[in-house]
Amino acid sequence: MRVIIYGVGAVGGVLAAALQRSGTEVIGIARGRMLAAVQAKGIRLRSPEVDEVVPVTCVASPGEITFRADDAILLCMKTQDTRPALDALRMAGVTDQPIFCVQNGVANEAMALRLFPNVHGVTVMMPATYLNPGEAITYSAPKFGMFDIGRFPGGSDDADAALAEALNGATFAAYVKDDVMASKYGKLLMNLGNISGAAFGPKAADKPLRAALRAEAEAVLAASGIRVEDVSQTDPRRAVHMKTGPIPDAPGMSNSTLQSLQRGGSVETDYLNGEIAMLGRRHGVPTPLNDAMIALSVRMLREGIEPGSVSLDETMAALGIR
Repeated sequence: MRVIIYGVGAVGGVLAAALQRSGTEVIGIARGRMLAAVQAKGIRLRSPEVDEVVPVTCVASPGEITFRADDAILLCMKTQDTRPALDALRMAGVTDQPIFCVQNGVANEAMALRLFPNVHGVTVMMPATYLNPGEAITYSAPKFGMFDIGRFPGGSDDADAALAEALNGATFAAYVKDDVMASKYGKLLMNLGNISGAAFGPKAADKPLRAALRAEAEAVLAASGIRVEDVSQTDPRRAVHMKTGPIPDAPGMSNSTLQSLQRGGSVETDYLNGEIAMLGRRHGVPTPLNDAMIALSVRMLREGIEPGSVSLDETMAALGIR
């Protein structure tokens, strides 16, 4: 099996370096300064236990790859970038190779299934950071991270088992699940606070807000009849595989939305809190808190508001949260 990592950022960078390091053939697809850095020097993989530069073949687009039947294609970009990536894959000749949505949110799989028949969901549980070109950091040990894998909309197959085997051999913990989307909805609940960490700062005392966002979302998911699997810190697998630790001279842990804003990019709030807002509208459940977080993300982008500079106290007071 050859693995194509489409989107070499935080998650994709750790995956590409770790898989190549373990002996799996990898081709990365990246852009801008990350592409230039990887082509020049490889990927510096950093964790509490590893600091190693790994040479990884990297190209700018799927059109530079001659795709093979044994390729596993891992989508690692943000959801707002998924549809153009899928179009590029189709134009590059991809047909029925397995496509794994290694992404937050639950919208990517349906987008992929519209164009390709062999789609898989992957729940990402990995505290990864990418701020410096050519460097990918995970704060997790002894495993670099943990993944649930399965077909979309349900079931599992040999492609899931093969990817799980490759990941397990590359210092990850991977589990094949017949209902992977329940796991992904569990991760979605955790990601509803991403915009909070980005707006108010990663050390903000925002637990009441996050709890309120989650409670609102749980009511929506219950009304929608969607099954949710808890993959939060109470998941016993985390205590075994994911003990976060310090890394010398590395930036502090932060969520993907904050990292996107720090790099001057777009954010995926429309596909996180926006998923709850959409389901709430479909099923007649009000979602004022998640709506407010979407509006906040839009205001930050429109007005160029610096990450971490929004007043948490004023925001919670406006939302009636104590």
